[in-house]
Amino acid sequence: MGTTANIDTARDRIERSILIRAPRSRVWRALTSAKEFGAWFRVELQGDFTAGERISGKVTYPGHEGTPFVAQVERMEPERLFSFRWPMGSDPEALELRNHTTLVEFQLEDAPQGTVLTVVESGFEGLPAPRRLEAFRENSEGWAIQMENVRRHAEG
Repeated sequence: MGTTANIDTARDRIERSILIRAPRSRVWRALTSAKEFGAWFRVELQGDFTAGERISGKVTYPGHEGTPFVAQVERMEPERLFSFRWPMGSDPEALELRNHTTLVEFQLEDAPQGTVLTVVESGFEGLPAPRRLEAFRENSEGWAIQMENVRRHAEG
């Protein structure tokens, strides 16, 4: 199973799923360990993912090196759901304005050959109009890449 995509016609929600040939506990660790998340997402984070807390760092992805990364962790339901809000662009102050953020949710489910990981990013319709469509397109392409990155990381 490769990456499957579901892009809502209203352009408010991106959904991608991938089969990872690893146990749910391994995939969970790849998502929620700041060090492991940083390795596949290509971001250097300070601190740990903790529900209700903010985490920040610098992007190391080629072409975007040094860009600030900031997220507000929403929920952590072990081996089931991990979610965070992040701002449009890299403005940490936008976290205070919920209508300037999108919600990223990682959902894990058992599968016969491993774990199905689904990422859903929603809330694009709430972003300021001048940047909304661009953010949707960029993140849609980005999640296709990042789902392969997390799969390789967790399987390796």
